[in-house]
Amino acid sequence: MAKENGESGDGSWKKHVDDIKKIFDFKEVLGTGAFSEVVMAQEKVTEKMVAIKCIPKKALKGKETSIENEIAVLRRVSGGELFDRIVEKGFYTEMDASRLIRQVLDAVNYLHSMGIVHRDLKPENLLYFSPDDESKIMISDFGLSKMEGTGDVMATACGTPGYVAPEVLAQKPYSKAVDCWSIGVIAYILLCGYPPFYDENDSKLFEQILKADYEFDAPYWDDISDSAKDFISHLMEKNPEMRFTCDQALQHPWIAGDTALCKNIHESVSRQMRKNFAKSKWRQAFNATAVIRHMRRLQLGTSFGSSNIHSASATSNPQSRPPAKSQSVDCAPLSLTDCE
Repeated sequence: MAKENGESGDGSWKKHVDDIKKIFDFKEVLGTGAFSEVVMAQEKVTEKMVAIKCIPKKALKGKETSIENEIAVLRRVSGGELFDRIVEKGFYTEMDASRLIRQVLDAVNYLHSMGIVHRDLKPENLLYFSPDDESKIMISDFGLSKMEGTGDVMATACGTPGYVAPEVLAQKPYSKAVDCWSIGVIAYILLCGYPPFYDENDSKLFEQILKADYEFDAPYWDDISDSAKDFISHLMEKNPEMRFTCDQALQHPWIAGDTALCKNIHESVSRQMRKNFAKSKWRQAFNATAVIRHMRRLQLGTSFGSSNIHSASATSNPQSRPPAKSQSVDCAPLSLTDCE
């Protein structure tokens, strides 16, 4: 490749370098996806800190145009990540959360109408288009997305632990309803600042999700409306046949009506977000091999058939939760030798 030459004569943003590490000092890994990792780096000349997405060349083969399109879009997205904006606010309410979720529902409803299932919806993949207060939300990272109705039955165990639907972990054929479950998880976090499912033992984490075993903990949910809890319960419904679709969710009073409260919940939510989703801790790698092993060990079919439980457990106390693991994994193309 050519030496770095800045922008080319045709106005392209592309830069060509022999070795990117001649330009940047790589620091720490911020996150790992199914096909890439994001690394914090410092530009040597300007000392400016940047995030660099690293993708193996073999993963790019035949997908060069898609990657260039992603880069072109992300260059226009300058508003930052969802949690950062919430933490920086001085005032944040249920109504704010409702408006955010409505945008996500509108976007995902459009994707579903086009036959696209995202399969990895999570807060880190929700970006603000601009720094403006009224900026719209953009959905990113379609690396695990799939077209529904193309003849292939979706059964690949993929996504991000903590956000994946029970039927995915159960290795059952699934549909676009998995995205609606993930939106429910996101809505839950937006209202309390911590994830609905957590356990340091991955097998127990998966068992919680398979049973839809979550609760609305006191005191974090004491000031949250019953309407919000009802909305979340319809999205985080274990049975995908009974789970709200995006259309149904958009018609719920918490989204379409006036039941979302305007009380300031910023202090509690932002404190929990800083504790559970601190950027310095997002870089914890999630071992895809461990996921496969745990899923093989669990008697998933039996667990999936158990009743829906919303009971307290010793590991559900948000005060004692370490940061949530937020890396994407796609278990289908992996073997144990691939990961070790």
